[in-house]
Amino acid sequence: MSRSFVVILLVTAIVGVGPVRAGHEMPFYPSYYPQEITVEAMPATVAAARLEKNTVHTFVGSDPFAGRALPPTLAGVESLGSYIVVTLNAKTAALATAEARCAAARVIIAGLKGAGWRPHPYPVTPYHPDHLAHVDLIDAAVKAQPRTPGARAMSPLHVRPVGALAERLLGGRRSTGVWDALVEEVSVRALVRAHTATLNGGSAPPWIREGWFHAWLLHPTPSSQDLAQRLMGGGGEDTVERLNLERALVSRIRGGCERVVAGYTVRREVLNNDYSAGVENVAGDSLTGLDAAVFLRTVKLKDFPWNGWLTIGVPERPTAAWNPIAGFTDATGRLLWSGLSDGALFPEPYGGGFAENRVRLATTETQTGNLAVPVDAIVPEAGTGTLREVGPGKTARAKLTYRVLGSAYHDGSRMTATDALYGLAFAFRWGGGRGREEDAEIRRATALMREWLVGARVLRVETDVLRFGDVTMTYDVPIVEIYLAHTLPDASSLAVVSPPWTPLPWPVVALLEEAVTRGVGAFSAQAAKRRGVPWLDVVRDVKTRDRLLALLAELERQAFVPAALAGRVTPADARERWARLQQFAADHHHVLVTSGPYVLHAWSPSGAVLRVFRDFSYPLGVGSFDRYAVPLHGAVVRADVKADRIEIQAEAERVERFGREHRLVREPVGSPSVQKDRGAVIVCRYVIVGPDGAVVRAGATGATSSGLFVIGREGVSPGSTALLQIAVDGTQATAATRTVSLP
Repeated sequence: MSRSFVVILLVTAIVGVGPVRAGHEMPFYPSYYPQEITVEAMPATVAAARLEKNTVHTFVGSDPFAGRALPPTLAGVESLGSYIVVTLNAKTAALATAEARCAAARVIIAGLKGAGWRPHPYPVTPYHPDHLAHVDLIDAAVKAQPRTPGARAMSPLHVRPVGALAERLLGGRRSTGVWDALVEEVSVRALVRAHTATLNGGSAPPWIREGWFHAWLLHPTPSSQDLAQRLMGGGGEDTVERLNLERALVSRIRGGCERVVAGYTVRREVLNNDYSAGVENVAGDSLTGLDAAVFLRTVKLKDFPWNGWLTIGVPERPTAAWNPIAGFTDATGRLLWSGLSDGALFPEPYGGGFAENRVRLATTETQTGNLAVPVDAIVPEAGTGTLREVGPGKTARAKLTYRVLGSAYHDGSRMTATDALYGLAFAFRWGGGRGREEDAEIRRATALMREWLVGARVLRVETDVLRFGDVTMTYDVPIVEIYLAHTLPDASSLAVVSPPWTPLPWPVVALLEEAVTRGVGAFSAQAAKRRGVPWLDVVRDVKTRDRLLALLAELERQAFVPAALAGRVTPADARERWARLQQFAADHHHVLVTSGPYVLHAWSPSGAVLRVFRDFSYPLGVGSFDRYAVPLHGAVVRADVKADRIEIQAEAERVERFGREHRLVREPVGSPSVQKDRGAVIVCRYVIVGPDGAVVRAGATGATSSGLFVIGREGVSPGSTALLQIAVDGTQATAATRTVSLP
């Protein structure tokens, strides 16, 4: 069969699912590139062989070629792997003081030898998006670290390695009995995932990618508790104040030297780069690599303009239960869930903010004073989830107006504002519940949202219309206001606190709630263990699945409406929604219905198969996130310090494509070719630190018509330092920095 004929068949297959007539080429194809994704667990040795044989496209989670150069048909995606951490035993007499611990840490770190890590004695790394704000502190930490162990040898210290890498770095030394110090490897991916929930398509706090937050997770010292609470409780409402709090937190954590970062490792994940059988357009995350929502939303098979069959290898079989509330918590489950569901937003893979996914932030209004909340705004009641009006006299610090990009669910029902509101109700019921309706994992995952949410109000439902020739597609878009008790300097970070979004239809949520209250299982592993019931698996546990199907039939007969939605869903609507879910369960043998881009088609003990959901109600399509596939970088070339300003010349990368290949070309900002590329957004980010070490100015500025970046010196004292970074299309992590003294 010729490739041209294959392409014709693919076009027909895609346009056949929607109301498209002959003769019209659709410029929009819903969902993402692969039509089918197989996720399969396999040992690293098998993965290496299959990658070279072109029977696996990528291996997510580890490097099957670790310590070796990659074959020419393969490529690597790098991200921050782990911290190398030294923990000092403050209970020993020799290390009872901070001064002694810091001196010992410097000796130990200077004595670490071997490949596989990068010395970096500070918890904020170049892979963190907030790296720029700590550059001067990082430089000071590096200068304070001796290059050799020095006069005091390491031998008197009893240093115990934890893990194979630590043992290699210590030259194979082992220590038993009482220890003075531990050297260990701490996974950054594990830190991030421990604070990312399954709920609502993968919810996480706004600071999930920030280096200061990771420093706190590594060592939450009592002395830094107040600063951490301020940062995570709405403190630092303007950029300068917040940066000073972040820097102070990291400095305080480091000051006692109970736990010291020595450096970090870089993770490499491997993909097939074969000219014909490989993949391209692959976006990873600077912190979590290919374990990120953006991966499945960008990866493309080279032999197909769209569609195709993608095979992903993973190191471990899925062991966590599959439920859409607090399941899918292992690495393989997370990968599957990222394709099955959608979050409202997801972290920008190389930036400090969040990419809009199923919501659009129409407006953001913040005030230093109080913002009146409309009396008819609603807020769920803690412990029950009942939606009640907030009443008169309520105030907020921020109001966000969202456009919610609804679509059809996999069972054919359509998302409404009621589904979004029920997502909020669920969080308040189970996050603040008691007894069987108490789940510590849901409580933790929803704590910030329940603390910050003051009220929500559905303003209206707008209709968006797309026309392609005589083909018209319409989308219902609820407009929802969210009122919050606190604010943040970055609007996209504020938007992830309590977005009006859930990827689940309310009948699926209600079904699982009824199952949990009746003792069929528990949402989370922790709650299951506490209550002595199964961890709810709605797909692979046959006994649980059969009980769910029987319960589904009962609720369908009743046209059941949960108490929180009383008066908001009619019996007729409820009956239709339950009938659609029941039909889906009969057809697919599970109830895992979402509004995500892929449907769970098949599963086995070693993995699963996802099939694309190319329904034209799905608002995002092939190419929606291609801008993240090739992170572009810039660099400061020259900084001229004048009496009233800093003038900065810079270079920026752009992409040159030829066939299936591309290369990065770095040219001066302001050159004709860069000016012609109007799609790139190039800014100079800056943080100005005063002589006393406090941040006095911070922001970003665009280039003049000649390509020059200009930063004024108003209010900046002599002796200050400017920290500079050129960010191209939002790339902050891994971007070069420059330090400039201001006389």
